[in-house]
Amino acid sequence: MGSSTRRKQRWCTQTLTPLMEGPDPEMQEEGIKKESSWEVIREWFRAQKGLSSTTSFSMSLYGNIPAKRQDLRLLLGVLGCPLAPIPLVNHPIHHIRVKDIPIETSSANYIIQQYLAASGCLKQQKCAKNMYATGSVKMICCETEISSGKNVKSLGTRSGESGCFVVWQMLPGMWSLELVVGGNTVNAGSDGKTIWRHTSWLGTHAAKGPQRPLRRIIQGLDPKTTASLFAKAQCLGEKRIGDDECFVLKVCADRAAVMERNEGPAEVIRHVLYGYFCQKSGLLIYLEDSHLTRVQTQENEYVYWETTIGSSIGDYRDVDGVLIAHEGRSIATVFRFGELSLEHSRTRMEEIWRIDDVVFNVPGLSMDSFIPPADIFDNVHTPSP
Repeated sequence: MGSSTRRKQRWCTQTLTPLMEGPDPEMQEEGIKKESSWEVIREWFRAQKGLSSTTSFSMSLYGNIPAKRQDLRLLLGVLGCPLAPIPLVNHPIHHIRVKDIPIETSSANYIIQQYLAASGCLKQQKCAKNMYATGSVKMICCETEISSGKNVKSLGTRSGESGCFVVWQMLPGMWSLELVVGGNTVNAGSDGKTIWRHTSWLGTHAAKGPQRPLRRIIQGLDPKTTASLFAKAQCLGEKRIGDDECFVLKVCADRAAVMERNEGPAEVIRHVLYGYFCQKSGLLIYLEDSHLTRVQTQENEYVYWETTIGSSIGDYRDVDGVLIAHEGRSIATVFRFGELSLEHSRTRMEEIWRIDDVVFNVPGLSMDSFIPPADIFDNVHTPSP
């Protein structure tokens, strides 16, 4: 009790650091234009393809940007601030619906109730209005596999960078993230209406489609948000994860929501999320989502990008009566393949994260703390060329 009081006193005067809304000095020095995230990923894979035919490669296709920094930016683009595939539901999740619904859905509802009970959420008399969490990360870019049909080449080494992050959340649907790794900063947030992200190499962009929660929050930081996300899930059965037998729940974005996320030549085909809930403890111990996108090239060909992120979640600790996961490991795979070509590329990357501090009901936190940067509205209302 005393530890909780001291933590609340320590953060009662804490304010959010203002975002830099002017031109980024690093961006001006490198002379990078603001490109879409798909252009950055495409150029990175072109660099890897060029690397496969040379013996040394010290600089990237972006002029004077070292390849190591470009690898890190790809890491941050994939694992920095991904979103869940579907928006949160509005109806209550504290009761089980068993009438006139399939057995897969009623089973999933029962598993979610067990998860809420195991995490301590059902014992709470008052719902937390906001949350603050800090943590550390280590991001590792692993090897890239390039196949041209008969020949397969593996490139790259396990190079990693350490960093830290801070997450703020305020119900309903407002959150803010600042992540710093290897001298690169990712700022992202939502005011409940607009989801945005800012990096020095991409500028500020708004996420298309419905409002969706930050994936980091559902990785054991907020059990109620996680439960709400799986409110319409289906139970697929059982599967062993490590030494634990788990129930597997599945949710996926519907076609209308997926189409809202299309951007330029990039068309989202599907986005599916799987949650693995331990049968013994009732807690979420593994989370996996798969995201498939089709991109039309300038040659009117189609290239598919499948991004899969699997996260192991553990070290649950009591924070004000709620069990919060304090460490985990995420492994992401970016798989690129074409409709007609036999050539494909597969890149594996990794993130190890740990939560250092969690505080609920931070005094003084208000809606003003989640206002998007000014230039996001210029980008939203300016028509694309």
